[in-house]
Amino acid sequence: MPSLGLPIYGQKQGAGLDARRWRSVEEAAEAREVPPGEFPDDAAAVPEGFTRRGFLQVLGASVALAGLEACKPPRENVVSYVRPPAGVTPSLPSAYATVASRGGYAVGVVVTSHEGRPTKIEGNREHPSSRGGSDAMLQASILDLYDPRRLKGFTRAGRPLGFATLLREVSALARSHAQDGGARLRFLVEPTSSPAVADLRRRILERFPRARFDAWAPVGADAGRAGAAIAFGKPLDAAASLADADVILSLESDFLALEGDSLRLAREFGARRTAERMNRLYVAESAYTVTGGAADHRFRMRSADVLGFGRAVAAELAAKHGLAQLAPLGAPAGGERAKAAAAVAADLARARGRSAVLAGDRQPAAVHALAAALNGALGNAGKTVAYRPTALLDPAAGPDRLRALAGELEAGKVDALVVTAWNPAHTAPADVPLRKLLPKAKDTIALALREDDTVRLATWKIAATHPLEAWGDLRAADGTASIQQPLIAPLHESLSELELLAAFLDEGDHGTWRIVREGWRRRAGEAGFDGRWDGWLAAGVVAGSAVPPEPAQADLARVAEAVRAVAAPGASLELGFAADYKVLDGRFLENAWLQEYPHPITKLTWDNAAQLSAATAKQLGVESGDLVELSWRGRTLTAPALVVPGHADGSVLLTLGYGQALSGPVGKGVGHDAYALRTSDAPWFGAGVEVRKTGKRHPLATTQEHFSMQGRAIALALDAPELAHAKHELDEHRGPQATIHEPVDYSKNEYRWGMAIDLSRCIGCGACTVACQAENNIPVVGKEQVLRSREMHWLRVDRYFEGPVEDPASVSQPLACVHCEAAPCEYVCPVNATVHSEEGLNEMVYNRCVGTRYCSNNCPYKVRRFNWLDWHGTLEPTEKMVHNPDVTVRARGVMEKCTYCTQRIEHARIDARSSGRKIGGDEVVSACQQACPTEAIVFGNLNDPGSAVSKRHADARRYDLLHELGTRPRTAYLVKLRNPNPDLA
Repeated sequence: MPSLGLPIYGQKQGAGLDARRWRSVEEAAEAREVPPGEFPDDAAAVPEGFTRRGFLQVLGASVALAGLEACKPPRENVVSYVRPPAGVTPSLPSAYATVASRGGYAVGVVVTSHEGRPTKIEGNREHPSSRGGSDAMLQASILDLYDPRRLKGFTRAGRPLGFATLLREVSALARSHAQDGGARLRFLVEPTSSPAVADLRRRILERFPRARFDAWAPVGADAGRAGAAIAFGKPLDAAASLADADVILSLESDFLALEGDSLRLAREFGARRTAERMNRLYVAESAYTVTGGAADHRFRMRSADVLGFGRAVAAELAAKHGLAQLAPLGAPAGGERAKAAAAVAADLARARGRSAVLAGDRQPAAVHALAAALNGALGNAGKTVAYRPTALLDPAAGPDRLRALAGELEAGKVDALVVTAWNPAHTAPADVPLRKLLPKAKDTIALALREDDTVRLATWKIAATHPLEAWGDLRAADGTASIQQPLIAPLHESLSELELLAAFLDEGDHGTWRIVREGWRRRAGEAGFDGRWDGWLAAGVVAGSAVPPEPAQADLARVAEAVRAVAAPGASLELGFAADYKVLDGRFLENAWLQEYPHPITKLTWDNAAQLSAATAKQLGVESGDLVELSWRGRTLTAPALVVPGHADGSVLLTLGYGQALSGPVGKGVGHDAYALRTSDAPWFGAGVEVRKTGKRHPLATTQEHFSMQGRAIALALDAPELAHAKHELDEHRGPQATIHEPVDYSKNEYRWGMAIDLSRCIGCGACTVACQAENNIPVVGKEQVLRSREMHWLRVDRYFEGPVEDPASVSQPLACVHCEAAPCEYVCPVNATVHSEEGLNEMVYNRCVGTRYCSNNCPYKVRRFNWLDWHGTLEPTEKMVHNPDVTVRARGVMEKCTYCTQRIEHARIDARSSGRKIGGDEVVSACQQACPTEAIVFGNLNDPGSAVSKRHADARRYDLLHELGTRPRTAYLVKLRNPNPDLA
């Protein structure tokens, strides 16, 4: 391998492109006495419960029948499609615009449907909150539609009810409460921005003036609106715009993944990670986040210390950069933190009006108020950060409202409680005993997608429709309205929130289409309404419905009072809580795709853990996998420890949503319940946790060291100023390479498919992984099999750390089959099951494959996946409805891998032939490319010089993965660029 000598961030001079990068603490410590193998030792082990006799029987049968199996036709029933509905062409998918809810706000999506069956969700390019991108949760949400364990039908006190009977009994209940104006009637609801829900709630309160709606969500932006109330006197939403932001300071804001308009912000952030217009990102945080991984400078600190860092920046701006009005807000820091604050302040001052300070949802209101004051003083307000009235019907959905409701239940003041919020019995703070208090209401009506703790305690159990089964509407964070249109009739007897609320007005049988459409007719007016309605449905947005931002001037005196009122953090161990990248607040616990999707930083699957730094773990005497007992404020929880590089010292973090007592087969026994420790006065972090090692171990299914490539130069990174001097070194990672095989010239073909991945844009969010799974019918294997390195993802996102374990930088690298032109897998297959197409695709012929696995052993990229078992055999019929009919479902004993979405290529070929034209260079969009929120991935025809993929292959940053092997991969990578501050280098 060439020896290169470029300086890069986080390394001493001379480290260069070959700087050592590592995946785990164990690898960094070089604990192994011998180099690791390509696969874990037990990857080929027989599953538990599989005896030697049974194995030999299966082996003998498989050898005897191997030839016949390839010729056996699949067993299927053929039903003619005599009269297809209007607008539906058999075998051709249709696409419809609708919306998904994220924190009560709309995220625009486009849903692909095959003959009336939704199979894929993508972002809507016309929608301001998605811009065409998506994330793992959005991609996986379609699996919930077909969950066979969904709640079905309606019951009251165990008595089954039909739809008409349910509506009659709800109407009767409503009439009984109308006599006293609804004094003993309460609604506990999910935060929403729906205009239709707003109309119904207003009318309900007119009929029941003494009733009340309380909103509850365990995860949300309440602190941000409370901070705006301090700074501006009203609960506004902060909306960043990063397209013109040259310098960004994140005060523990995970704005690229879990907070706010993350898809839009990721798109804007990624567009600026180019050598020509590169922005600079500073992140102060406790736990390593996706946003922290994308930072040019990451300052690790306890969550309680973030306010102090922000105040140190304010002090520097006041003392050295002419912003004296910030002096009352400032407080100087000491040591290395003072140096960091000075450099950040100087950078922000140089980029006045072109910078942004963002505070995270986990931070208290005082930090958000401080961020608002900093943005105002820097001239960012109205430019890179705007403030809008919230589109949510309930600006506050935190524990205060829940505590008030609990007090009324305790006092016996509530006779009827309607619950549409997600599982408050489980998610309520530990000091609000809602689980014990719910039975005190005579009638508790729970509307839910699945049976959970709240449903179990309810007297009325009502199955909820999935958002893809009902009409509705929502507003985006900027106020833009969208219509939620159903893609499929309800699979089970169920009710939507709109129908349930309408039942309290004796209108439950009006239907959601009528409720939504007539509401918009009243708002928009009669003239030309039908045409506008059709246009809104087609585009997925109601044009011109955005709410303009308000001019906002921070009250610095009030902000200063708020930040000074926060007590200085002590030295005791901090306990933190955070939303989870996989299950969010727990609502996706039953989603198997998300359970098996590796956490972007820890690469943990099927679990959560107590995350802590290496130094804190050493101090406590624990290692990853040790079961520890966490004691906090009189409560205890046992969870496994997980040492995470870059985690703040003196801090332990638990992610929410796991350990649910009442869950289905997917979520049963998965993880540990962080809500058991979370309290209303410390919803995100607090001091004083005690950690005790129990002496027991817990297996953690992490994928971070699976499919090792033996430490070769893989994920390359450079500081942006060094790129101009890196051409010679990069040339050693690209261009012609001598091999024993005569190269095939594909340049004269009509099509030469290829891909390019820009590591500067990639944030490691994993949307591509789940999108590939949804598109290509990739199975779930479960925790036991992941522990054996048998996960089936065609596209994995490798995360490499670089630098010291205590404070490393990171690089994320998506990796699937790179479609080598000189593919090592093809030379060793004894049955020619892996071959090359005329257009250069490395293809799998499943019916030829006899499962020797020679190809996997010979693949240097370790991207082939073997079906050890019949993963699809145990699926329920409804679960199979999510399958893409254009992609073969593979059988046991067959190798599989990325196909470059060949089914999409063939669809484009059919369209082009029917139109008498060639396929456009950028016409074919792979599933991973379509999902990527930062546009890090492009795909297309390399023989079209004008295509995006051709331009990236010609980019100065382009390199080939494992170039020295001479495999000539079709997937190229662009070196990750960082933009460090010279004052901190």
